[in-house]
Amino acid sequence: MLQRNKRLFRSLYHYCIGNTLVRWWIVGLLFTGINILLLYGFVEIIRFPYPVATLIAAELNTVVRFLVNDRWVFHHPTPTWYRLWQYHLASLGGFLIWWSTVNLFPKLGVHYLIASVLATACSVVWSMASNFLWIWGKKTK
Repeated sequence: MLQRNKRLFRSLYHYCIGNTLVRWWIVGLLFTGINILLLYGFVEIIRFPYPVATLIAAELNTVVRFLVNDRWVFHHPTPTWYRLWQYHLASLGGFLIWWSTVNLFPKLGVHYLIASVLATACSVVWSMASNFLWIWGKKTK
């Protein structure tokens, strides 16, 4: 029984950690939390103005998240400036999709909190597509 549970746990662990999509979600969720902590530190501890704090936190989060995705999720031994540039463009695209949809849905009668959830879903679909099909979906420079 113990041996069977050990094999099951090992299989589940290898599936989760060996699965690129699962690793991508782990990184995304982890960095959502990290961004909140960075923002708190910049606003409450360092006392940066809020717009400056959000900009610095977002950029730090984007660069480090790119490095983790590049190495751990997609197994590239060295990051490139080209992929980093693509990642920045994809992140900007995700933000623009989120921002436009979160502002459009309430005009169509959708409650603003539901609009935020729907907008997040739209931007996640964009991020998955751009990450898996464009940035890391082919051999890059």
